[in-house]
Amino acid sequence: MKTYNGLYQQICSYENLWRSADQAQRGKRFQDSVARFNFYREREILRLQEELQSQTYRPGNYHEFTIYEPKKRMISAAPYRDRVIHHTLCNIIEPIFERIFIFDSYACRVGKGTHRAVDRFTEFCRKNRYVLKADISKYFPSIDHEILKSLIRRKIRDEKTLWLINLIIDSSNPQEPVSNYFSNDDLFAPIERRHGIPIGNLTSQFFANVYLNSLDHFVKEQLHCKYYIRYCDDFVVLSEDKDFLHEARERISEYLISLQLKLHPYKCQVFPIKDGTDFLGYRIFRDYRLIRHNSIIRFRRRMQRFQEDYAKGIISLPHIRQSIQSWIGHVSYANSYGLKRQLLKGFVFSK
Repeated sequence: MKTYNGLYQQICSYENLWRSADQAQRGKRFQDSVARFNFYREREILRLQEELQSQTYRPGNYHEFTIYEPKKRMISAAPYRDRVIHHTLCNIIEPIFERIFIFDSYACRVGKGTHRAVDRFTEFCRKNRYVLKADISKYFPSIDHEILKSLIRRKIRDEKTLWLINLIIDSSNPQEPVSNYFSNDDLFAPIERRHGIPIGNLTSQFFANVYLNSLDHFVKEQLHCKYYIRYCDDFVVLSEDKDFLHEARERISEYLISLQLKLHPYKCQVFPIKDGTDFLGYRIFRDYRLIRHNSIIRFRRRMQRFQEDYAKGIISLPHIRQSIQSWIGHVSYANSYGLKRQLLKGFVFSK
């Protein structure tokens, strides 16, 4: 396997840092931390460059908050200057790993995304009768730091680049506790080994793809699953043979032990494609798609909150309009014309 050295100078370059600041501020230009950074932008970039070159850079503390939709999760927001560094690193090393990712991995990759994955899944549905739908239990909190570092070292040999990668991984704040015991573990193994990376980081999305890349190749090359799609920790395998999918589920479960991961006990099932598959926010059939019922419920609740906040002067109409347009973009990818009209005509905003 080809490895890469001499990357750190590219990471530390002024041009890369400036581009990273542009990337990190997208959609966030009016936040206080971003505005302060931009007011002294040249000085801040030169300061970051000096800290990287002297290896005195240290990440700041995370701001933590909890979201409850679609499920309860802790989100960790890094300080803005750290987010610039995350882009700085990913700009250089992500293309290296992109070359070894399989085609049908769709999360957080240029030219991929949710809608491309849904289209691909629909294409596969028309060629098969059964689907194995699965996800990994508590994926981000379960990622083992030492395993992650060893996977990265297979491609990156530059010691200074590895120093920065290790620093970002080691600075992860405590995540949701996970007590996964495996056959070779002693009593204290889950406590002694550091697990978990922050969901909110750009680097975490990239690391998540690196961590499961070996699973992708195992499924495609060892199990010979032709119809396989992964989006972060959600994945599907399709086949004409139901028994083949049951066997694939067992072998995938066994393989995940090497990554200190487990399949979700209640979200790993084999069933006929004609029954429809809940995948990436849609209920997908061979010839049409529907919006999942819980997505509609969440939208109604969000609109009700917006009505209350707008009446109190907490949010503006442009903010509400942006949220509605985002949701319309999502539902427009399904058979939803009547649904959009029905939902949107029911909400009036007044002070």
